[in-house]
Amino acid sequence: MKHTPLTYIYPYLMILSDGHFRVSNMTGKSKICTLVLLLYVTEVAGAMVNNSECPVILETSNGTTGPKPVLEKHESALLILLGFGGFSVILALIHNAIRKHVFHDKNNLDTTFDAGGDVSTSLTAVTVASQLFWPADILQSATITTKIGIAGPFWYSVSVILNIFIFPIFSVYFKTRAPGAKTYLQIINARFGKKAHIVFCCFALVTNMVIMTALLLAGKSTIQSLTKDISDEYILLIMATLFGSYSLIGGIGTTFYVSYFNACLIFISLAVFIVNVLHNNDSDNKNIGNAARMYNVVSCVQGPAENTGSSFLTFRSGVGIIYGVVGFFAASAVTYCDQASWQSRIAAKPMQGVWGFILAGFMWLAIPSTMATTTGIAYIAISAENSTHLLTPDQIDHGLVTPFIAEKLLGPTGGIMILTILSMALMSTGSGEVMAISSIIVYDIYQIYVRPFRKGLPGTHCILCGKHVRLPKSDILVPLTTNTNSKEDSDTPASDNTHCDCQPVANCHQCDEDMRRCAVKRTYDAIPLHRCTVHGQYRTYQNVLMDFKNWCIVWVTVGIIPFGMIVFAIGIDLNWIFYVGAIVTIPCYPAVILSIVWVKATSQGLIAGGILGLLIGLAAMLGTASTYEGGLNNFLLNTSQDYSILAGSCCSFGFSLVGCMIVSFYTHTIKTDADADAEWKKIFDIDNPLHPWELNLRQDLKQHVYDKKPSYNQVEATFRKAKITAYVCGGLSICLVTFVIPGIMASFPVLNETQFEIWVGLTQAWAVVMGAIAIVAPPVEEILNIRKQYRKNREHGIPYPI
Repeated sequence: MKHTPLTYIYPYLMILSDGHFRVSNMTGKSKICTLVLLLYVTEVAGAMVNNSECPVILETSNGTTGPKPVLEKHESALLILLGFGGFSVILALIHNAIRKHVFHDKNNLDTTFDAGGDVSTSLTAVTVASQLFWPADILQSATITTKIGIAGPFWYSVSVILNIFIFPIFSVYFKTRAPGAKTYLQIINARFGKKAHIVFCCFALVTNMVIMTALLLAGKSTIQSLTKDISDEYILLIMATLFGSYSLIGGIGTTFYVSYFNACLIFISLAVFIVNVLHNNDSDNKNIGNAARMYNVVSCVQGPAENTGSSFLTFRSGVGIIYGVVGFFAASAVTYCDQASWQSRIAAKPMQGVWGFILAGFMWLAIPSTMATTTGIAYIAISAENSTHLLTPDQIDHGLVTPFIAEKLLGPTGGIMILTILSMALMSTGSGEVMAISSIIVYDIYQIYVRPFRKGLPGTHCILCGKHVRLPKSDILVPLTTNTNSKEDSDTPASDNTHCDCQPVANCHQCDEDMRRCAVKRTYDAIPLHRCTVHGQYRTYQNVLMDFKNWCIVWVTVGIIPFGMIVFAIGIDLNWIFYVGAIVTIPCYPAVILSIVWVKATSQGLIAGGILGLLIGLAAMLGTASTYEGGLNNFLLNTSQDYSILAGSCCSFGFSLVGCMIVSFYTHTIKTDADADAEWKKIFDIDNPLHPWELNLRQDLKQHVYDKKPSYNQVEATFRKAKITAYVCGGLSICLVTFVIPGIMASFPVLNETQFEIWVGLTQAWAVVMGAIAIVAPPVEEILNIRKQYRKNREHGIPYPI
């Protein structure tokens, strides 16, 4: 303990550096007075020092503090609906104009759900990162920081980014083995039939419901915390309108544009937080303003007992590793079982998708490592001033740490800024969920079970004529310009009525006439008449699906309101649904991956593994929850305990994977390479005859020659480089974020001030670099793509939409 010199109190008293004192030139009476004064001052000084000694234990809040509403109800509605909703509608109109006048595919049903299938690398990156910004980064990662310190967002980031870097490998398999598929459920239907398809349609819809629940809960907690006297019904009406408005107009393509602006807004807001928390020495709060000041305060606050030294400033955290494991499974469920993830992530070509994911992973890493550390540590530092949490446990679990800190630092402006970020994030992710549910209903329910074009058609038969499709002539090189109807190029004589001889839509003159006629005069009160004898009926059928798609989006949007009322009435919080909800969806994860990468997977295996994982995962979670105080009577609290979630997640994934593989191993019929080729051909033939995937990949396949479409071997050879890139770059990235960086950070038991400042400085620098890329690259690349397509149109003279 450092003593204060007392020579200013009594001129004859001198305190030496070793803590001893001597009295000189004093009389006996003076010596007695000096000793009395010394004892008194020492006791007072000691009391003052003891009051500031470590550790500071944060008491539970009494609920008198928290974010204060800064907007009136009408102001919040105007900001969200007219401001961000109106802005998104404008983006949707711009996207529609581009697709209509430049790419000429506005009226294509598939474009609604894949944005044309040629999304740029940078736009893919910001979309993938943006859709993961919420709710993990903005709210949930800050919640974890307040509970276990800097280890929370760090290990959470490692778990989530692991999935981002793994996904490019599976996306390449998806895009090369089933290039025409728009949902992963189409693959399951083509390979495994009706029973497996129905089971995993249920899993997919439950996944969408879990994610939609998380969005509604987070939107409610944030909007209510910043808006005065707003009701649940009003909030749901705002969010439903926000989710469905521009989805109906622009489809999934507008989501990419909105995601870009969402990413820009988040990086700009992050810069504001960094400046006010770490670079503002004039801050009104003495505990924040720079890294050194925050370190001195937070280092004295007692953290969880599972952390090394019970410190908030250590990466050695048992709870943090648990969050990492659980976060991995939760992120896996969101990434691989959510149709919104697939349709946003496979909208790019294989190579662009691979690089987009790698870039998205590093872009995403900049957010939780900086945002959560900044807001979470700032919350702990401010709370330490009075040794009391400023938010109740319920408020923390509802994700109000970031809104509270924003309002604390920036006043009403901070509250409006957070509401702005969350509104943009809600639009990006919420509309993706609306589109995902709609795509499942259109492609996997209505088109297959309610109103198929041809009932009971085998997968190897042409949907247009119902005849058997000839195998691609992979061994006979035929130029693209070859007349496919000539005798020397066909596999069978022209008079053969058992095989399909349908003209490709790109070479169909009757379709050209139909499109010219529709471009000149289109009737909106009736289905346009298509006269092409080959494609006309199917084109009319696609128009029916387009109309149904519009109504589907409307009804899904309307259904958000009663669904949200049920969710709000149950009383669950964001933390509970984010982790416990994942246990229900994780069993779908192994089945989806195996259906894409393992030829011996079977319908029996996938069904058995999915159901087994679900039942045992729920049983493990409930069994572990029953061991806590109160058991299952305290259901919401105990089922969301760390070990309850860990047990449920591990069992759900493990038993699902083992069940799928063991049952498939004993029920598969794959004996030869020919059997394997026939199995993969089931999904390779998934296609839309009006907009075949070959047209989208023709430029990439220009070194090959083929008849109507390339063979699997040709596609595989074309995108082998993309697959190698996915394995190498993904593997190196995984090693970096899973072993190298964690190994370095975990080598320090508890960070000292210098180490803390270096860590904070590195995260800030990384955020600045990724922010610059996210803001600059997408518009530049998008403009170049539009310009390239415009020049191509002028060269080939394409005056009308196809």
